[in-house]
Amino acid sequence: MIDINKAGTYTLGSRRVKRLGYGAMQLAGPGVFGPPKDRSAAIAVLREAVESGVNHIDTSDFYGPHITNQILREALHPYRDGLTIVTKIGALRGADGSWNPAFSREQLTQAVHDNLRHLGLEVLDVVNLRSMFSIHGPAEGSLEEPLTVLAGLQQQGLVRGIGLSNVTPTQIAQGRSICSIVCVQNLYNLAHRADDALIVDLAREGIAYVPFFPLGGFTPLQSARLSEVATELGATPMQVALAWLLQRSPNILLIPGTSSVGHLRENLAAAQLTLPSSTVAVLDQIVGEHKPA
Repeated sequence: MIDINKAGTYTLGSRRVKRLGYGAMQLAGPGVFGPPKDRSAAIAVLREAVESGVNHIDTSDFYGPHITNQILREALHPYRDGLTIVTKIGALRGADGSWNPAFSREQLTQAVHDNLRHLGLEVLDVVNLRSMFSIHGPAEGSLEEPLTVLAGLQQQGLVRGIGLSNVTPTQIAQGRSICSIVCVQNLYNLAHRADDALIVDLAREGIAYVPFFPLGGFTPLQSARLSEVATELGATPMQVALAWLLQRSPNILLIPGTSSVGHLRENLAAAQLTLPSSTVAVLDQIVGEHKPA
């Protein structure tokens, strides 16, 4: 029996969540667009996650679009007590599957209401504002106007906590001058570590850091060194990569995604894997070695 409690917990807004959660992005079709090939399999993954103790699920209404949230509602509504669902706004999908900025007051307000409706909720636990100055990574630009809109929706009681995604330290500082920021969600994993210093700074402030693509995303992590370590520990490379993140800093919350029950169980088992300090030292040398498949 997998015990994800061994990974510990951390504060996320007004909730205390287990550090090993689940990201629902892969429940949509290819390219996070359209329906999945097997809707029943997607539902099974969500139910297995919750039955395994996961109480932090990350989603968005622009996954699909709408598809992921609709599946989530079908699988889990009415939601069990203590389940924290985090969503994000700031983007819209084009008819061709493109990712487009959606920062106007009307678009942001509509996005919050769409998430509420499709998830079947009266209030959203946490909403991340996704910066879209560049879709490929953080890029400077003021978030004052969209974040002020989101803070207004929070004051209306539609949102409990506010987070930021795909952002720079400057944007985080700006955000914290406008409202309380409960989490930051950026690209970070064993091979992509631009946010090393930021994670330390956020931990000092008690702010959760939620790395997206913790296993490499659309190009899964590949490293001979990682594979060698995994073999030595009797684990899979992905379990080692997740365990490394859990030991990296106590404020890191993981949301690895998958559309397979088997892979879900494999990911959750990382909670029980402790890496010796000598192994961590070896893994710390992987930065830059990752080569896309």
